[in-house]
Amino acid sequence: MRFLVLGQGGREHALIRALKFSPSVTEVHAVPGSEGISQDAICHKLDLSQPNEVEAFMKRYQFDCVVVGPENYLVQGLSDQLRALGVPVVGPSQIAAQLEGSKIFAKEFMVAAGVPTAAFQIVDDVEGTLKAAAQFTPPYVLKADGLAAGKGVYLCDTLAELKSAAEGLFEKRILGAAGARALLEQFQAGYEISYLILTNGERAQALPLAQDHKRLSDGDVGPNTGGMGVVAPLTIDAALRSEIETKIVQPTLRHLQGSGLLYRGVLYIGVMVTEQGPTVLEFNVRFGDPEAQVIMPLLDGDWGYVFKQLSGGELVPMKWKNLHMACVVQAAPGYPDAPVKGVEIEGDAGFQGPSSYFLHAGTSKNERGQWQTSGGRVINAIGMGSSLKEALSAAYKQAQKITWKGMQMRSDIGRKQL
Repeated sequence: MRFLVLGQGGREHALIRALKFSPSVTEVHAVPGSEGISQDAICHKLDLSQPNEVEAFMKRYQFDCVVVGPENYLVQGLSDQLRALGVPVVGPSQIAAQLEGSKIFAKEFMVAAGVPTAAFQIVDDVEGTLKAAAQFTPPYVLKADGLAAGKGVYLCDTLAELKSAAEGLFEKRILGAAGARALLEQFQAGYEISYLILTNGERAQALPLAQDHKRLSDGDVGPNTGGMGVVAPLTIDAALRSEIETKIVQPTLRHLQGSGLLYRGVLYIGVMVTEQGPTVLEFNVRFGDPEAQVIMPLLDGDWGYVFKQLSGGELVPMKWKNLHMACVVQAAPGYPDAPVKGVEIEGDAGFQGPSSYFLHAGTSKNERGQWQTSGGRVINAIGMGSSLKEALSAAYKQAQKITWKGMQMRSDIGRKQL
């Protein structure tokens, strides 16, 4: 089969690498891909905003399946456009993608589905935000409604901080239209789990649990990021897993069906485990990044076959290897607010060990052919092992193969799990 993966980051490199090693897959293509991804896939430049160009490209290559990586393509309706051309797609419809595209849409969906989630108010100006805050206890959580590349969530300890965040959204318009409306949400104490399922909108197949590390620096301090590292599989209590399935997954699927939303893809459920039980923080409509990097290699099977069947609405049984995976993210100086691009990477960015390798997230080559930073999260050091300790050791040894001026990397990924 000939596959196309849409996207250019570490998640997409992980999808491509998994497909490359799938027995049923003969060719892997990427749009737009990257110089790092081009080691594992045929990359094409294509303007996805031009329907005629997209149609001509699809006719030329006759892909057996297209896997959509990033959420913005799904929110823009690209999966609908491809399906209208008769192309099998892994990814939800544009309307279903609003589960990630709009925090307000997602909250209203959760309430209608009877899924547990934090109390909230919809706000659209500074005065209204401060007035609504009287109903909540600090810290205050303010979430921009639209897609904001991971930058739309503000955790505010005081009313003054909340006012400043609201001014940024509603008056300074720092996130543009994405911050025109927002959710003010009750903070919930607990710990977070990335609960990913493959679903055809009726039934679901749970993927191995992963635990991301969102904060920039060791000890879970510093600004929130897209994720600085992740480990899998995470083992949780059977009773907790059962509670997540019965209180969150099943009601979500029932409401998806009842709403007539087309969903053939990944639903990423951000679960907060509180003293009162599991609740939903957010929905994402695609693989997590960096969760995909540690989940994909765990399949004891053929991702090409799994994805092809899913694109046609079928879920197939999946088995998982008795392995542990770890991903350590190496980020650019200035990340997450203002990542510095063009910093030359020293060392061997192509190094691969017996149980470790790199996935390229934000790299490019300069005019001298040297790897350099070209994004916030630059490269993912991946390690695998028969135990979490082994996997983490392999990932950190891999990470030591490269460095650059101002590189940021956490040294405590997976420490809590150990």
